[in-house]
Order: sequence, then structure tokens, then C-alpha cells
Amino acid sequence: MSYAETPAGPGTPPGGLDDALLKVLFAQSAVGLLVLDPQLRLVRASSLVEGAGTEEYIGLPFTEAFRLDDPTGCEQLLERVLAGEGPVREHLVRGRLRHVPGGRTFLVSAYRLDGPDGSGGPVLGLLSAVVDVTERERARARRAALGAVRDAVGGSLDVATTCRAFTDALVPRFADLAVIEVVDEVLRGADPPVGPLPPDTPLRRAASGRCETVERDEVIRGHPVGGTRRLPPRTPYALAVADLRPRLVQFTAETSWLDADPDGSRALAETGAHSLIVVPLTLRGAVLGLVSLYRCGAAEPFDEEDVSLARTAATRAALAIDNARRYEREHVIASTVQRRLLPQAERHQAAVETAHVLLPGRDSGCWFDTIALSGARTALVVGGVAGEGLQSAIAMGQLRTVIQALAGLDLEPEEVLARLKETADRLAHERAALPPGDSLQGEELRAGCVYGVYDPFTRTCTVARAGHPAPLIVGADGQRITVDAPEGPGLFADDSALFAPATVTLEEGSLLAFCTAELLADEHAEERITRTLARPGRSLQQLGDDIVYALPDDTRSAGAALLLARTGTVSDHRVATWDLAQDRATPATARLLVRDRLQGWGLDEDTVDATELIVSELVTNAVRYGTPPLRLRLLLDTSLTCEVHDGSTASPHLRHAHTVDEGGRGLFIVSRLAAHWGARHGPDGKVLWTEQDLPGGGAHQVC
Repeated sequence: MSYAETPAGPGTPPGGLDDALLKVLFAQSAVGLLVLDPQLRLVRASSLVEGAGTEEYIGLPFTEAFRLDDPTGCEQLLERVLAGEGPVREHLVRGRLRHVPGGRTFLVSAYRLDGPDGSGGPVLGLLSAVVDVTERERARARRAALGAVRDAVGGSLDVATTCRAFTDALVPRFADLAVIEVVDEVLRGADPPVGPLPPDTPLRRAASGRCETVERDEVIRGHPVGGTRRLPPRTPYALAVADLRPRLVQFTAETSWLDADPDGSRALAETGAHSLIVVPLTLRGAVLGLVSLYRCGAAEPFDEEDVSLARTAATRAALAIDNARRYEREHVIASTVQRRLLPQAERHQAAVETAHVLLPGRDSGCWFDTIALSGARTALVVGGVAGEGLQSAIAMGQLRTVIQALAGLDLEPEEVLARLKETADRLAHERAALPPGDSLQGEELRAGCVYGVYDPFTRTCTVARAGHPAPLIVGADGQRITVDAPEGPGLFADDSALFAPATVTLEEGSLLAFCTAELLADEHAEERITRTLARPGRSLQQLGDDIVYALPDDTRSAGAALLLARTGTVSDHRVATWDLAQDRATPATARLLVRDRLQGWGLDEDTVDATELIVSELVTNAVRYGTPPLRLRLLLDTSLTCEVHDGSTASPHLRHAHTVDEGGRGLFIVSRLAAHWGARHGPDGKVLWTEQDLPGGGAHQVC
């Protein structure tokens, strides 16, 4: 190594030994030694870095010799050492040297040089030790960037979030610009194509990021997140996904491939990008996408060590994206199953207007339902199975099917939930009996449900709930109505407590909101929903949308179900009710009353004849085996309903009479003439009912 010196100034240590010592130190020391005068100019120096001479630096200020990125801060630091505030040890600075390409990182230590007697005489200057730690800092920065990728990437099962975490981890630690593009079909959950990637395969930009020092981001702005592009041929991007090898590119005036991509070339020039690493996102030979990393302006160009880091980071990202893709595919399947298992259209109900909102999200086990019951009543159901994925959707479908079957038995709401819980318990036992190696064996099942029945004739709504929030009700006057329905145990809970119903009387035009727990997650949710429901002049669908618009952002990602209902009544013109005597002549009287009313409603003769026969059989049965009071009711809607009420709790059973039997054919005849029939019980007896489909499938005009 060489060294340079100025003539010895005052106070230079005399003696041959001291001179020899100084000469050896400045000539052979592995650490750069500098002597600065009180004005912080170099007066003596060993080689600053390997391969750099020192003669041209003598006489220059320290900050100018090293062309520091922060000259003012370093100068103030050295001045404090001159002022006697103590030495500086291993202070990190960044700068550049003449004739040495690229920026350098130095570790600087500084010590004050006092006079020979050390008694407060004039300060001679500073002795500074400078160590070039450029490669060490680059290696440390690479490790930090790779550690950031390992910490940030893989914590989410969302592809967009995973890609965004990847770019955030690398910018600005490793790159000034970062772009990650994913094969469009992969983002939709499809299997990635096996490499090489076919030409003209669309790639969708999943995430991008830039550091603050990049004033313009045309590379990002020209292809926004969510946009697609096809890679221009004969470019590093196309080559990387063709042979599945990364590319390191330094942009120069002679970079010919830029002509093949004029738009990209113009964007690169405007950002000042001068160095590029392109890495294909590959996993087990399949191509998921492409990573493009840029350095701009004064940043150091990428080198081969950086390519190795980028390849490792891309492998981590590819694994996380593939995991997210697999989850996305399962989520798509689960969401499809959920949609197929739910009502496909709004169902017409006799005296209730309904609308629903189903929010897609992680929760694929929530459901809703409206079920037409006998007597113009409507069952309103909302429930949810906790968890994500296909198994939650399947469990939801099982529970929904069971509750539909139970609703058809005309059971009270608390009885429906009690029997539904019995089914849930059996499903839980079946899951617990799975082999230990089955992933579902140890997975806990949790579900809740709220079941309500609205009766337009009594204007009451009876509600029971199993581990689920109660419905929110707003009366016709806009005031909230509280439903004091005790919360029963969850459907899969070990608790065997009984379900208790609550009944509330509602005016026509009242609004009911049955919703899953996700919509009531915060303390202001109930007030927010009821305030929305009280808005006048809004349709049910508009009210449902308004409720969704007001939700916090994190609620929308979870998935939820909302069922709204507006209560009504049955028009007097579509209902006919008669109180009948308990005697043998009553069936004949009932036939006359029915014929007269049905003809007044304009029904065809075949329907009138069939209804006469049905009513005759039901009334005869009530006269023979029932007890007073006896009541007959006809209800005309999209179907024709006949109801016969008596005070007895005994239910008739359908029999298949033999040829020589004199009885037992009544209910068999009824079952053949009616589309549906059944019996429901109440505190004052039972009702036998039938439903007949009408020609044309729609409600008839009634004058």
C-alpha cells in the first residue's frame, strides 16, 4: 500500500523509533488511517480503500474526500470530537471515492490529537480510522431483506395480501421498485401451468411498490395493480418464464431488447431505473408468475449475489402464493356449494315481504331461509356453522335440509330447534368417530340458528334461538321492539338446556332483521341496523344494501347473511271463515258454503269439485272424532288452502283401506286430491289443512 504525507507540523513526535512506527502503520495497516488538521483536512493518509491512491486526496476536507451522502452530519460529529466531547467509535457513513465505482460504506472512528504535554495546548487535529465495510453491509442488507420476506410472506391465505407483503418486504430494503405478476388463471384458483409458460399467457399484476426516492413510478402507473398484460417477446421477462431462470440486466444505451417493448422502455427511462432482476415464480416445475425488481437513480446496481437472494425470496413467495391459491380454490368450491344449497330466488309468501343479502367471505357456513307454512304463516330462518371451507358448507346444507323437513311438520319453533339439535348431536358423534388420521376428527363443530314463525291472522311472531342473536324488530312507527327470546344452547354444544320461545305482536308494516353474528360484532351494530330500518320510503332490498354499506371493513371480509321481512296481513277478500255446528248435517252445509265461495272467486269447476270433496271428508272427520269448536277456513293465494279446526288434540292417520273395508279412505282421498296436507296443534286443539295447486300457478283476481 502507498501512503502520503505533508511536512511535519509543530508537535510531530521526534525520534527514529516513532518515525518508523508511523511509517509502518500508514504503509501496512489493514485499516485506513487518516490524520486531519483542525480544519478537518487530510494531512496524512494510508490507502483509503484497496486499489485507491491517496495523493490526490491530501488537502481535501474529510467530507469532500469521501463525498459523503450526509456531509453536514459527519462534519458536526468530527467537530464535537475536536471540542473534547470524546472519541467516536465505529460510526457508519456512506459515500463515494474517485476512481472507485459505486457507493461505499465506511466505518469511521475518530480521536483527538492533543499537544505533546497534554496540558490544554493547541489541538493538533484528529486521527481517524476508516474501514471499508461495503460488502459486509451489503451482505447484512441482503440477510435483512430475506428475513423480512420470511417474516412477512406466508401469514395470509389471500393471494393479493401475500403479494403485497412480498413487495413491502423488499422495498426499500432491497429494491427501489418491485412488481409481482401472477398468471391470471392461478388467481382464480386454477392449477398453474407447467413451465415453460406458453406465449401470450395473460399475467395479472397482483402487487407493486416503490420507495420514496423514486419520484416517478411510471413502471407501476402504466400497469396498475389488477391490470393484465402479455409479456413482450424477446425480452428478459419472456425469457425468464420460458426457461425458468432469473435474469440480471443492466440498462445501457446499447440495451437492444428495449426496442421490443417501447412502452416499458419509456417507463423505465422516466423512473431512472438502471438495473433489473427478473425471477420466475416457480414451484415444482409449474409457473405461477413473475417478479421484477428495479434499482433506480443513485442506488447500487444489482449483482450476482442479489440474484441469489431474489431467487430465494421468489421461492418463498411462490410457496405462499400456491398455498393461498389452494385455499382460494377450496374457498371457491365451498362458496359454490353454499350458493347451490341456499334459496336461488326470493320466495313469494302470503303475508310477508322478504329480501336477503349474502356477503361472500371466509365464512361459508351461514344460511338463511323463508319457508311457507300452512295457514299463510311464514318461517324465517338464519343460521351459521362456524369455520371455513367445504366442510362448513356441507354441514350447513345438512342442517338446512333438516330444518326444512322439520318446518313441514308444523312444529313450534322451540320444538324445531330441539329436534335440529338432536340431528346436530348425531353429526358431531359421527365426526368424533372418524379415524384418528382424518383431519376432521379433531375439528370442533359449532353452529347457531334462530327460527321465527309469523302468523298474519294473529299478527304474532314467535321466535326461538340456539346460540344465535335474536332478530332486530322495528315497528311500523319506526320504534324498536325488543324480542325477549332466551338464548338456547348452540346446536353442537354439550348443553342440554331446553329452548324457550318468545312471542311478540306486530303491527302491519313492521320490519324484522334476522342476521348472523358477524353483522353484530361491534357494540353499535344493533343501533346502526335499527336506525337504518327506520328509514321511511325504502324497499327491503335498499334497506339491506344500506345496512351493508354501513358495516366496518373487517366485517365484510368475514361473510354474513341478512334476512329482512316486512309483515303484512291477508286480504279479507281472499279469506273465508265459518264457525260450524257439531252435527251430522254440517258436512253438507260446508260443501254448499265452499262451492258458493269458490265460484265467487272465479275458480274452475274441477277445483271446486275437488275442494268440495276435501272439505266434506275433513269436516266429517272433525264431526265424528273431534270436539267443538268447529271452524272452516279457505285461503286463496298462489294455492288454495283449506283448514278445519276442532278442539280435539288427536290426529288422524292416513290408512290404506282394503277392498272390503267400509271406512279408512277419507284421508287417502284427501292426499290424492291435494298437493300437500298435514295437521298442526295448538293450545286450543288441532287444525287439519290441505293445499291445492291452482291452474296457471298464480293468484287469481278477486273482486
